[in-house]
Amino acid sequence: MLQRLACLLLALLCLLGAACAEVPPGEPLPDVPEESAVYPPEEYAYGTRPFVRYESDTLVYTVERITPGNVYCYLTKIWVRDPERQIRKVVSRWRESLEDPMRLMKQLPEAVLGTNASGYVTAAYPDLPEGYPGVSSDYYFTTLGSVVVTDGEVVRNLEGVPFSGLALTEDGIVLYRGADNEDVLAANPSQTWAFSETCAIQVNGEDVLPEEGTWLMAKEKHPRTVIARVNRNNYILLHVATWKRSRGASLYWVRDFFSANFAAEWVYNLDGGSSSSLICRPGTKETRLRRYVQNGQGIMDILCFTE
Repeated sequence: MLQRLACLLLALLCLLGAACAEVPPGEPLPDVPEESAVYPPEEYAYGTRPFVRYESDTLVYTVERITPGNVYCYLTKIWVRDPERQIRKVVSRWRESLEDPMRLMKQLPEAVLGTNASGYVTAAYPDLPEGYPGVSSDYYFTTLGSVVVTDGEVVRNLEGVPFSGLALTEDGIVLYRGADNEDVLAANPSQTWAFSETCAIQVNGEDVLPEEGTWLMAKEKHPRTVIARVNRNNYILLHVATWKRSRGASLYWVRDFFSANFAAEWVYNLDGGSSSSLICRPGTKETRLRRYVQNGQGIMDILCFTE
């Protein structure tokens, strides 16, 4: 009798397991490249319990507050199914003024996560990258980069000035370092972002920052906005914020942080300082946008992730 009951119980458990394993009818699962099908991948080993998590079939991200070495940071880990379509750029009014990042992000109702991006030129910061033609007033309140593309439109193409920055192509966000402009445009980018030609921090694990002591901005402690690519579909944002006695971090600290914790294809310093911003919709795409990093400066453009 006991043996018969045990067999019956085992059969019921097997039936229950089969029912639980059955996939209910509905939309097919996203077609995700094999190397990025798992979120988060092993490269995202660093982590605490996230205080913001967003998850859908096309976009997943988490935001963590961390303090490595008493440096106050927000660490955002992102998986995006179709980066070419879902990563977007919004620019403030060309040659008129900088703009509040929240206002820029609201121009894209489908945006759920955004950060400040390109550098810019103003009367207060008139320095132009080496090789730019003309004078700084020709570029006030415009994004940097010898090539500037927004939503597929080529806004600037400076002949003979190499491009150093980021471009969004069908392969996701791609890093260029001193590339010929025509090679960049041949990849048909829909967006570009650029700051200083020396803003690449790491490429395939290699340190590419200028030697310590040769670039003052890299050595000083400032709020930072940094983006890293793990692969086509996975990206990391690091916002170094000021909090209590923390004044920020040097780019050499950022380099060491990524070397110790992540395996990224590249790490790039976006415009930071008082421009640093992190805005997202916590939980769902219907949730109101909320600022988590905001230092009060109007910005030139944003890099955002959408549904």
